[in-house]
Amino acid sequence: MDRPTVGDWLLIDRSSRSLERILDRTNLFKRPAPGDDRRVQLIAANIDTLFIVSSCDQDFNVARIERYLVLAREVGVRPVLVITKADLSPAPERLVEEARTLQLGLRVELVDGRYTTSAGHLAGYCGFGETVALVGSSGVGKSTLVNTLKGSKSIATQPVREDDGKGRHTTTVREMHRLAGGADGPAANGGGWLVDTPGMRELQMSEVASGVTEVFDDVTAVTLECRFANCTHTDEPGCAIHVAMTQGDLDPARVERWRKLAREDAENSGAVAMRRSRRGKVGDRR
Repeated sequence: MDRPTVGDWLLIDRSSRSLERILDRTNLFKRPAPGDDRRVQLIAANIDTLFIVSSCDQDFNVARIERYLVLAREVGVRPVLVITKADLSPAPERLVEEARTLQLGLRVELVDGRYTTSAGHLAGYCGFGETVALVGSSGVGKSTLVNTLKGSKSIATQPVREDDGKGRHTTTVREMHRLAGGADGPAANGGGWLVDTPGMRELQMSEVASGVTEVFDDVTAVTLECRFANCTHTDEPGCAIHVAMTQGDLDPARVERWRKLAREDAENSGAVAMRRSRRGKVGDRR
């Protein structure tokens, strides 16, 4: 946590050019490192808006979108769902409507990222002094969006595989790109920064309990009506969740996604707390 990541402000010694310290962060996106339960992977810091980028092909996945929404809510960043490749769906508006049911007031933008006429207005989220991070799977068009908003082709892009619709890892590092302000170009209302990130195949949840509560506020509100405070919402008598699903007030699939995220967060957060305790004991002995 004490190492810099993209989006950090650093205090550098003018003469030696060495790092003095990382300035206080307004927020920090992180996740458990894939395949390694000993590390935390830093994604980006000091973000004002999070573009959750999905596409109209096989990539559109409600469960994955909810995970990104949880991350955004946990750190207090405005999420915007950007659905790309509108030309690949005969009825992309259905995906927009489905996405808007995931959270009250969620902003959803349907674009064709290749064209300024379609995607150029997204620069309005990235005004002077603002930083927008783009997250999502490989092949959804994050780099294409950055190119369009910059008005250049400086970032390489690749087509998705035709057999399974999966994207290739074109972007391999997290990198900041400046949007030119002024009266010219697609970013005429911009002047801020875009952070392009590699596609994430695995997005584990850890220390995001409040984010889960906010994204699934409709579910968590019902849990307050359960007979028992320690209800596991499975087969206990007086479980309000079970009643709400039976009466059609809650979608069983959404409840199951909530259960999975809450359970995953509890397990991973417990492991993090245990590792911190062990490190503290080692430090005390030293």
